[in-house]
Amino acid sequence: MHNKLLLFCHAYLLGWDFMQELPWVEKYRPETLGDVIGQNDITQRLESYVKKGSVPNLLFSGPAGIGKTSASVALAKELFGKDFERNFLELNASDSRGIDVVRGTIKDFARTLAFNANFKIIFLDESDALTADAQQALRRTMEKFTRTTRFILSCNYSSRIIEPIQSRCVVFRFRPLGPKEMKARLEAIAKTEKISVEAKALDAIVYVAMGDMRKAINILQASSSIAEKVSEKSVFDVSSRAKPEEIREMIVLALKGDFLEARKKLDELMFEHGMSAEDIMLQVYREIADADENFLPSKIKIALINVVGEYNFRVVEGANERIQLEAMLAQFMQFGKK
Repeated sequence: MHNKLLLFCHAYLLGWDFMQELPWVEKYRPETLGDVIGQNDITQRLESYVKKGSVPNLLFSGPAGIGKTSASVALAKELFGKDFERNFLELNASDSRGIDVVRGTIKDFARTLAFNANFKIIFLDESDALTADAQQALRRTMEKFTRTTRFILSCNYSSRIIEPIQSRCVVFRFRPLGPKEMKARLEAIAKTEKISVEAKALDAIVYVAMGDMRKAINILQASSSIAEKVSEKSVFDVSSRAKPEEIREMIVLALKGDFLEARKKLDELMFEHGMSAEDIMLQVYREIADADENFLPSKIKIALINVVGEYNFRVVEGANERIQLEAMLAQFMQFGKK
């Protein structure tokens, strides 16, 4: 403790600003449940647990970057206050996913009494990465130490958590954040950091992030470091994504039967933007799915999505990316001629 104090004093004398050095995702991480955006129904229920001072075992499910970890930490901070660090254990189950971590670290923490509180909290991030044996051991641990410990499990796919654990938890399903919520948060950060952001740049960040607030903040920080004003172009350059209109142009060329021009456009996407086959296919899928009915009738849209799914599977299984992308464009041509 003495060494840490000396280090802090030394840093202060040198004029270091720790908050300035932090990545923005940490600097602007919610401190309270009220700061967590886009999950109002969930945070209200969690706040009611804090008021009562009683928390059941919880299972947070949903995509990455939408507030699962932030809500867990904020809940614990509001419950324990200054004793937060003594009563809260955070583990990433994807790093320690075997039965040993359940029998060792988790059990050792769970068996000790809480400090100035009725219970401790163990937060298991990415708990769907736990092996089947580890989940069985965890089930027993949750049962045995129910008086002294509460568990919060966070996962992307709740179906990968065994039923006995799910039945012991109250399940909260977090949703991807909406454009309005994301823009409001990004604008607040930009104002605090005193950076200028174009309206189109905000739209681009929301498009690329796909509801992931963590990704959106990282893109904003990266874009602000390469230009005085964050523009639409800087956002797409930093995130290695193409503009939606570039993807649409490639699809239109393929549907018109102009394979060579569609292939040239593919070259631009792969070499100028540095996009992988999966990145391109994801954007192709999004543009097809969101396309206007006048541009792509439902029957053709369904057929094209089926084609994208087939070629994406081949790429994931290890097929040559370039050949599969060109084959996908070639198959698109068949539907354009009908």
